[in-house]
Amino acid sequence: MNMNEKQTWHFTEDIYVEATGTAVGPYESKGPLSESFDKCYDNLYCGEKNWELAERRLMTDAITLCLQKVNKKETEINLLLAGDLLNQNVTSNYVARQLKIPYLGMFSACATSMETVAVGSSLINGGFARSIIVATSSHNATAERQFRYPTEFGGQKPDTSTFTVTGAGALLLSKKPSSIKITHATVGRVVDMGIKNPFNMGTAMVPAAVDTIITHLEDTGRSENDYDLIVTGDLSTIGSKVLSELLREQGIILKNNYQDCGVMIFSRDQPVFAGGSGCACPAVVTYGHLLGEMQLGKIKRMLVVATGALMSPTMMQQKESIPCIAHGVVFESEVMKE
Repeated sequence: MNMNEKQTWHFTEDIYVEATGTAVGPYESKGPLSESFDKCYDNLYCGEKNWELAERRLMTDAITLCLQKVNKKETEINLLLAGDLLNQNVTSNYVARQLKIPYLGMFSACATSMETVAVGSSLINGGFARSIIVATSSHNATAERQFRYPTEFGGQKPDTSTFTVTGAGALLLSKKPSSIKITHATVGRVVDMGIKNPFNMGTAMVPAAVDTIITHLEDTGRSENDYDLIVTGDLSTIGSKVLSELLREQGIILKNNYQDCGVMIFSRDQPVFAGGSGCACPAVVTYGHLLGEMQLGKIKRMLVVATGALMSPTMMQQKESIPCIAHGVVFESEVMKE
C-alpha cells in the first residue's frame, strides 16, 4: 500500500467487492431506490419485539444475505468490522456475539460505512486477512430515542432536521476478482466549525466533507471530472447545496457528477424533512443502488465520502459543538476476463 501525501491510501494489491447485502425499513422500502435493496420490512419492528432488536435483525439480515450470494459460511470469514449509532456499538456487538466471526467494533458515526471499508481494504492489502465483512446499521426509532426525543413524544422539528434511515448494509471484501475494485481511501480529519444545533447536522458535517474531498483530489492529483460520481453520505438537501458552494469557492465545480445519499434514498413527497441520515444511509445507498449501477456499467469510477457527526447525547446537553468527520473510498469498475 502506498501512502500518498497527507491522508490518502493507494492500495497496491487488488481488492474487490465480492458481494453485498442490504435490508431496510418501511420508509426506505417505499422510496425511489426500493428495488435496489435485498430485503424490505413494512414496519419499524421488523418482526421483533422492540426497536433495538429490530436494528439487530437488520444487520444480521444484511450480513446473511451478503454471504448467501456467494455461498459462503461465517467460518470462512476472517474478520467482521462493524459499527452503528447506539451507545457502545451495541447492535454490532450483539450481532458479532451471534456470528462468532473475529470482530473489531468501529465508530465514525454516519461515516462508519466508509471507515470500515477503508480499514478492511488496508488489512487485506497488508496480507492480514483474506475475506472481511464490513457492516453498519441505524434505525430511526432507536436513534431518535438516544439522540433526540422518543418517537412517542411527537416533538416538533425544523425543516433542517434529517430523518435517520432504518436499515443495514454489509459488504464482503476479498481478493477474489469481481466487477468492482477498491483502489483508494482517504482518511478524514475531525473538523468542528462550532455548530451546536443537532437539528442541522447536514450543515455541521459539510466542512469535513469539503476537507476530505479537497485532500483526496490533491493527494491523487485528480480533478472532480475524473469521477463519474462523487457522492456524500447524508448532508441532506441543505448540506449538499452548501457543499457545492464551498467547493466552487475552491475552484472545484460539481455538476451532474455529484449526489448525496440522504437526498437519493427518499422521494420529495415523503415526510423526511431535509432528507436521510444515519449509518445505514450511505451504506444501503452505496451497497444497494450505486454498486448496482457500477455492475451495469453506468458508473466507472466513484468516490464515496461518508459523513459523520461525532457527538453524543451528553455532549449536546453540555452545549458542546459538533465535531465531524468524512472518510472517502474510491470504487472502480473492473472489466472481467472470460
